[in-house]
Amino acid sequence: MSRDVSAPVPVFKLYGEGQDWLTPDLLHCETIPKRSRLYHWEIQPHRHADLCQLLYVHAGQAEIEVEGQRRLITESALQVVPPLYVHGFRFSEDIEGYVITLAAPLVSELKALLGASGEVLAAPANYPAGADRDYLNSLVSALQREYSQDAPGRDLALHSLINVLVVWVSRQMMQRSSAAQSMERGREYLNGFTRLVEAQFRQQPSVEQLAHATGISVAHLNNVCRDLAGQSALQIMHQRLLLEAKRNLIYTSMTVSQVSDSLGFTDPAYFSRFFRRLAGVSPRAFRQVASSAPSFSADH
Repeated sequence: MSRDVSAPVPVFKLYGEGQDWLTPDLLHCETIPKRSRLYHWEIQPHRHADLCQLLYVHAGQAEIEVEGQRRLITESALQVVPPLYVHGFRFSEDIEGYVITLAAPLVSELKALLGASGEVLAAPANYPAGADRDYLNSLVSALQREYSQDAPGRDLALHSLINVLVVWVSRQMMQRSSAAQSMERGREYLNGFTRLVEAQFRQQPSVEQLAHATGISVAHLNNVCRDLAGQSALQIMHQRLLLEAKRNLIYTSMTVSQVSDSLGFTDPAYFSRFFRRLAGVSPRAFRQVASSAPSFSADH
């Protein structure tokens, strides 16, 4: 998908149709092959002045470009393309799916019905169908079927189906937003926890104490640590103790008993068992191996 960057981006009502809107309906629905086959499965970059498009890929592959950003779709997904965004598509010849085009009055109506979540139609985004693959395909197939015939209640059926489809998209956006907010809060909690660990590891506080100081439960803290750091809260605390123990054994002349005491262990024997369990060797063996290893000069 490439174009002459010095040439103006074409503005279409529907791709290849110039400025004419071909239907009295406020939406247009067709299969992806119907139009893309005419252009050898490639829709060159273009934009729509006042139309929003929902591209649903059910099977096959699609390369989607929006404002120069490309994405390869190999699984069922729905792509939102708002008005004025430059976009283009390249499809495999076995592509299955639909393109739904919404006129500005219908977009405004849907936004009003959805409230804040109506902004889902204002920004380009790709939403994998996942477990809803068959559900989405049935929904959009029904929409296309209603669109292509003139049965009683057609307008009501079309509005009902497009409402359901846009609700699905808005829910995906809200789930994504909620997950992003949860991730950001998780990072804040993890950063707060690691700062507390760094400040207090020598006193060996309990996980409960640090969880309380972080402002969350022990279970929540462990979930955050496992999700973002791949370790439990206690493992993170133990790794910080181990790191300091190794540094003391390598860079100081402290005895094992002194290292144990400096790190808040009341029993050197327990410290040695702790060290061996995490490092695989005793503190003395670790020091011997480290002292015999070749040192690196500043030139290396």
